[in-house]
Amino acid sequence: MQNELHILDLIMQASWLVKGVMLLLLLASVASWVIIFRKRQILNRAEKEADTFEEKFWSGTDLTAMHEAITGAHRKTDGMERIFESGFSEFLRMRDQGRMGPNAMVEGAQRSMRIALTRETEELEFRLNFLATVGSTSPYIGLFGTVWGIMHSFRGLANATQATLATVAPGISEALVATAVGLAAAIPAVIAFNFYMSKIRTLESELISFSADFLNILDRDILR
Repeated sequence: MQNELHILDLIMQASWLVKGVMLLLLLASVASWVIIFRKRQILNRAEKEADTFEEKFWSGTDLTAMHEAITGAHRKTDGMERIFESGFSEFLRMRDQGRMGPNAMVEGAQRSMRIALTRETEELEFRLNFLATVGSTSPYIGLFGTVWGIMHSFRGLANATQATLATVAPGISEALVATAVGLAAAIPAVIAFNFYMSKIRTLESELISFSADFLNILDRDILR
């Protein structure tokens, strides 16, 4: 408890610029944690929905009936369901036109699923660039506050009759808090960014594999 009060005293005694730097870092850290918790919910839900849909897809359910159930619900689709709905809708549209060959229909479905996959990936990665920015810039912002605080401390020696370590130690301690705050903001952001990007790449790989398997099914059905 005494250490916490001591740190708080150091923050309150810092110069206005150092306080501004620490406030900026605190706001960035709070925003990062909001994104971290929100992104965790989104990715966990995306993984669960992908597993559920893939299990249903490979259970032998009629694909046309599955597509009608999705489109008839009139709701926004996500993940693997979005890719299936996009590709099968394009396939049915081109088939109903009656002027396209089998290869053209499969290629049309492939293009539609590729676009859906790109949009899905962009949505999953949304706001992760903020975590990357916080992780890469916060240590330098904190260091800027530290350097400024140290300069301010040494400037005060000009009016001191005797220059000792005890004279500048409080000011340097105040300044070093800015570096600590910068690291506290950066470390969670970097860890979360790398962890979530790894999960997104794994999920993206699963979606690509599903797209390829679905195209093979369409191709076989046409040839048959």
